Amino acid sequence: MKIKAVIAAAAAVGLCASAFCQTVKSNSKSETTVESEYLSNVEDVIISELSMSEDYDSKMVALQYLESSIEDGRASPEMQHALDSLSGEGTNTVARTKGRLSNNYPDIRAKACELLGRMPTTESTNTLINVVKADTEPMVLSAAVRSLGEIGLNPRNEVIETIALAQRKNAALNPTSSFAYEVLVAYEKLAPVTEDKSLMIQSLSTIASNGRYVTPVRTKALQVLKNLQGSGKGGKAAEK
Repeated sequence: MKIKAVIAAAAAVGLCASAFCQTVKSNSKSETTVESEYLSNVEDVIISELSMSEDYDSKMVALQYLESSIEDGRASPEMQHALDSLSGEGTNTVARTKGRLSNNYPDIRAKACELLGRMPTTESTNTLINVVKADTEPMVLSAAVRSLGEIGLNPRNEVIETIALAQRKNAALNPTSSFAYEVLVAYEKLAPVTEDKSLMIQSLSTIASNGRYVTPVRTKALQVLKNLQGSGKGGKAAEK
């Protein structure tokens, strides 16, 4: 479905929603709840249609809808599903035209990862872990690692293990200071919920000693290491 058709459908649904709202006036006690639930369902349908479209612009509009909904506190399981799908656009979900990949949209995936970071759930964490394991685009990896830090969950140390593995790959193939910096920030935020910090310390030491990273990044790695030593090993990681 092309973007113009989807927007036209959205407008039509909006008119239906307005008409529906007028029908619930007879029951003022439940009016707000009924209207909210109906409009939420309408929004979920619009976002779902836009995110599933093959059209790039439709997916961008879906992300705009999603960002607005999250900012307004209207996140839903359907929106979570849409973000899960968009974060794998071109990697988990592959479309080809004449044998060539036609939906490799790293900016779509990166934005979806950013928005997942604003939905601090186990589902978001699992999706982002899978993105870090599967994606190869630096901008996507950076967004996913940043969001994992923002969410702040580290069940079974899986988040730290995933980030550390991605950092090792980055260091071996194409050391990128911007990605290393995101890793450092994520480690800082995840340290309070990480009981066994040995893998984190190894990763930090590697960054600090790698001359291919810019000086500010290596300096920050040393500072994070110092902060970890100052805080001690810590107790059992808290569950968020």
